[in-house]
Amino acid sequence: MHFNSIQFLFFFIIVTTLYFNIPNQRRWILLLISSCYFYMAFVPIYILILGFTIVIDYFAGILIENAQGSRRKQLLIISLIANIGVLAVFKYYNFLNDNLSYLLHGFGSANPIPYLNILLPIGLSFHTFQAMSYTIEVYRGNQKAERHFGIYALYVLFYPQLVVGPIERPQNLLPQFRANHKFEYTRVVEGLKLMFWGFFKKLVIADRLAIYVNSVYNNSAQHTGITLSLATIFFTFQIYCDFSGYSDIAIGAANVMGFDLMTNFKRPYLSKTIAEFWQRWHISLSTWFRDYVYISLGGSRVSIPRWYFNVMLIFLISGLWHGANWTYIIWGGLNGFYLVFAMATEKWRHRLNQLLLMHHLPKIHSFIQICLTFLLICFSLVFFRSDSLHTAMTILKKMTSFKGGLFIGDKDFMVYSIMAILILIFVEVKGEYFSDKIALLHNKNIVVRFIVYTILMLYMGLFGAFFGGQFFYFQF
Repeated sequence: MHFNSIQFLFFFIIVTTLYFNIPNQRRWILLLISSCYFYMAFVPIYILILGFTIVIDYFAGILIENAQGSRRKQLLIISLIANIGVLAVFKYYNFLNDNLSYLLHGFGSANPIPYLNILLPIGLSFHTFQAMSYTIEVYRGNQKAERHFGIYALYVLFYPQLVVGPIERPQNLLPQFRANHKFEYTRVVEGLKLMFWGFFKKLVIADRLAIYVNSVYNNSAQHTGITLSLATIFFTFQIYCDFSGYSDIAIGAANVMGFDLMTNFKRPYLSKTIAEFWQRWHISLSTWFRDYVYISLGGSRVSIPRWYFNVMLIFLISGLWHGANWTYIIWGGLNGFYLVFAMATEKWRHRLNQLLLMHHLPKIHSFIQICLTFLLICFSLVFFRSDSLHTAMTILKKMTSFKGGLFIGDKDFMVYSIMAILILIFVEVKGEYFSDKIALLHNKNIVVRFIVYTILMLYMGLFGAFFGGQFFYFQF
């Protein structure tokens, strides 16, 4: 069930209304049934996959907590293998098989392993990682094993963040299912505001930009470097508004019922460095890799070469997590290279900034840093959006040339798209630098709030792309 559908609107109203009108001790049942229905609205049979991992991890958590010595680690490994095994089969089997076929072809042999005609379950990577965080935290002694099977199942299936996150930790989410969330007008309004802004980002910005981006990237051979550059910039805003829009709707929907989910985005395109960008972008995934992989590898508490290796490995794995395609691995590797290069050249860049007297021009320096960081992200996203490495390299080659004209398409469409981006930039800059000076949706004056609501709703109604476009990250 897509958030941007009429079906979800009725679903949300009915579930939320029932939630506040039944006894607290029965609310988990409502949420569990609702979450199962929400997920089965996509492909019903795939609820069995979640059921399999839920049963494995539920018993694994209890067994790990009761075990001693090496037995604890063995049980954790079994749990992780079960979860990663599901990912490997549904997400990476054919990718690995393709690469094996290519390798064997080089030696003049055929690949005897058959291909599987299977559909990737919606949001598999997200709820798998959330399930793994539970058993890891129980193993580390940071979380008590959940004895209530229904509550644990709800931890994995909780509908607001089931499909595209945020990827929650058990310490944050599990206790909230037992809390008595009373109807609080202020909290409900704040949640609805966040949902509204999420819908605006999705319908007015992401889905509108997707029309232009898809028309260009799906026919990249017919377009010029200027057009491809514009489409790449548009895609950079599209993917942000699509993913952060989903997160806003998810966090807002949970907030209406009294649940606090972790922040997933903090205005990433205002980052001054790539390192800062990854502290602001998809925070639940970045911190997941940091807590469970990077630190386990030694993090930065190792030799410098090993430190660089750890960073590169994390980003290569992150790229593979996003999709079974070499384009995603290259995208991850590029971002890893950006970070390693920045760490290796930190002293030299500091001296260069001193020579250029940048410390006397802090605002100009910050603006230049933000622009350069944004361009680096745009460059890497060419691989993220392209369907193959060949296509990505062809696009990049064309982008180095400014020959040919610019494909505009419908002029009104282009004007409205740019206006939508400018609205986003205004809101982001306001939130970053003027949050206490300029209040819009949170203005104390009801007239100001009403005017802002009206403008945004009119813009959404007139220029939103209401065709039920799937959220980009559903494929992961």
